[in-house]
Amino acid sequence: MFYQVVQYIKFLLRSSNQHGVHSPFVYNLITKCFYDKSNYKDYIKIKDFIQRLKKVKLKLKVTDLGAGSQVMKQQERSVSKMAKNAGSTFKRAKLLYRITNYLKPNTILELGTSLGIATHAMSLGNPKTKITTIEGCPNISVFTKNQLEINKVENIEIITGNFNNEIKKLTSNTYDLIFFDGNHQKEATLEYFESLLQTVDNNSVWIFDDIYWSKGMTEAWETIKQHPKVTVTIDTFFWGFVFFRIEQAKEHFTIRV
Repeated sequence: MFYQVVQYIKFLLRSSNQHGVHSPFVYNLITKCFYDKSNYKDYIKIKDFIQRLKKVKLKLKVTDLGAGSQVMKQQERSVSKMAKNAGSTFKRAKLLYRITNYLKPNTILELGTSLGIATHAMSLGNPKTKITTIEGCPNISVFTKNQLEINKVENIEIITGNFNNEIKKLTSNTYDLIFFDGNHQKEATLEYFESLLQTVDNNSVWIFDDIYWSKGMTEAWETIKQHPKVTVTIDTFFWGFVFFRIEQAKEHFTIRV
């Protein structure tokens, strides 16, 4: 936690807003998506979904295949506590909604379904998109699939399994958006990054969760930024955005959201 506090102070000192951004693509993304103040009706559905999860007292036996939770160390966890501590916040879920609403991705891959808060938000943002989401814990996967079905979310396929094994089966596909939110470890993050590069096209956007989770995750983020295929990155502290647009000059932005 101390590491994250120090990194956040550094982030605040070097970050800015849309001013000084000369790339039309990035400027529009920031002003029309990140800073979009519209009160979308679907925000009510997102909030209701989160609030309902926070009231579920059911306990699930959790199998952590990644770095695990920094808050909850016990193997058996209540859904309500997971929704409060491990799931996407309402603010971040709304941002994911705006991103899929703005970029209109046809295909999305999510690593780390958890309770489906992010999955649900992305689905609402673009109901026409096809979302493939991978969850490592069988019990969470079953619970979340049921919750999404109750909410009549039909454009989502949940795969249960180890990321390393499941990713290998998906590398022949192309994904317009990939949300990395499952294993907050340096080596695993870089391995997923390299494996999934085969799925990239010019308009792909990748979002890495918790790039300041640990020193190792920050090192992974810095390595990703320097990769030859990566042209533009946006550091928002809690998420790192990666773009592969060949028409863009290589540039790294640090933006407060």
